[in-house]
Amino acid sequence: MIPTQEQHVSSLPNKEYSNKLTDEQVIATFLETCTNSSFTRRNYKRGIEMFRACVSYCPLREVSWREIEAFKLRLMRDINIDTGKPYEPATIAAILSPLRSFFKWCCHPQVGIMIDNPTANTKNPKVHITSTQHYLTKRELSILFGELKKLGIRNYIMGLSLAILGLRVSELVAMRWEDFHTDPMETSMWLTVKKGKGDKIREVKVPEVLWNLLMEYRSLDRQDRLEDIHRVFPISSRWVEKIIETARKASGLNKKVTPHWLRHTNATLALLSGASLQQVQEMLGHSHMNTTQRYLHTVNQLKKTASDYVGEHLKDIL
Repeated sequence: MIPTQEQHVSSLPNKEYSNKLTDEQVIATFLETCTNSSFTRRNYKRGIEMFRACVSYCPLREVSWREIEAFKLRLMRDINIDTGKPYEPATIAAILSPLRSFFKWCCHPQVGIMIDNPTANTKNPKVHITSTQHYLTKRELSILFGELKKLGIRNYIMGLSLAILGLRVSELVAMRWEDFHTDPMETSMWLTVKKGKGDKIREVKVPEVLWNLLMEYRSLDRQDRLEDIHRVFPISSRWVEKIIETARKASGLNKKVTPHWLRHTNATLALLSGASLQQVQEMLGHSHMNTTQRYLHTVNQLKKTASDYVGEHLKDIL
């Protein structure tokens, strides 16, 4: 169950109690109240711990904007031990995000651990958006789906679900049969996505062709069904990534296809086919319209531009 704003505030410690907490207890309390997602909680804990280690475990109540900026500059200079390369701007932004949430929480009037938020004026390094080019054409999708089908009906339907419903891979593997329901008139099927980013819930319509395949898949006598009768695809996110990569290699596609590429493909094809930005935003669960608008760049490239008109006008003399 996702806490409401009122429930979240009521779960906060009072100011008198907060002043008696150690730094470790403050962080533990924040992690318990900030989210219901174990994935988010793990990332928040990692980011906060990285910061504390960098500033030699400076007492939280003494942290100022100087420590935050020093940490950011350190990230911009250091090598990421996971990749052996410098930290990407997007990675730095993702590490700073938990700190913003944490110190904002510390400054909540009811918490009262700090008065001034040291992250208030901290800016993220400029992130170069490249995901607008991370999509497959209809032809490429057909080739990929063909290879997934050779790997089994489960893998084929997983690929279809990612591309048609625009799911994140974490949402795909968390999907349960009881999350599907009809509309009040029983004319269409819908999926309630409960494990969305930031614990947000959204409703996604399931096209009839995909629903029929899901029902066919459910009727099969599968081994994994005995292990978990509730989850539609009882496997890990990492395993889904490996399956998509296996199909990509077999297909001969030169693009670096991942499950998230299929989500980008969903948005691009939806806009190309006439869906509105608001419809795509709701389907993907984007908090901000700006995130969805990134896909317009790709769509606009397919429209007639000024250079096309000039080319047509001059083609008889070229």
